[in-house]
Amino acid sequence: MGTRLLSEAMIRKFYPHLKYVRIHTAGRNSVAIYAWHEDLDLPERDRVSLKRFAAGYLPSYLCCEVKAYSMLRTDGVPPVPPLPDCVVEAAMTRELDPNGVLDLINGMLPGAGMSFERYDDRTGTLHFTVHSDGNVTEVEKELIRQYLYEVIPIGARYEVAYS
Repeated sequence: MGTRLLSEAMIRKFYPHLKYVRIHTAGRNSVAIYAWHEDLDLPERDRVSLKRFAAGYLPSYLCCEVKAYSMLRTDGVPPVPPLPDCVVEAAMTRELDPNGVLDLINGMLPGAGMSFERYDDRTGTLHFTVHSDGNVTEVEKELIRQYLYEVIPIGARYEVAYS
């Protein structure tokens, strides 16, 4: 699965001169690549090259837009929080599948469990439910959101219900 971290690592490998790279799911099957050189600029030749790279190396169903890194704030892209090693390792694994996502999150939820409910192909949204014997705190909900953001493929969205 093509996660944000894995896709960014691929771009850094092919474009080592880009100091800042960030990919964000902009909508259903849509991503934005934000990039800058060391001099805080993204020349048109790099913008075009990144667009070609995305067409050839990222999943073919993705619509990709390339923007200057400075647009992160304007576009409301959330900052990347510190992530546990297990989340980073899972996100960098090409073989990560839906069961692997569930195993990862469930391993981090003492007294609760997450299940996959359905995929809405009309909206491109994965639906999960967290079942808990007690209340899931707001901090735990935010961590689940952050971790899913990292292990769900780019271009896909997700929703989590709590019961």
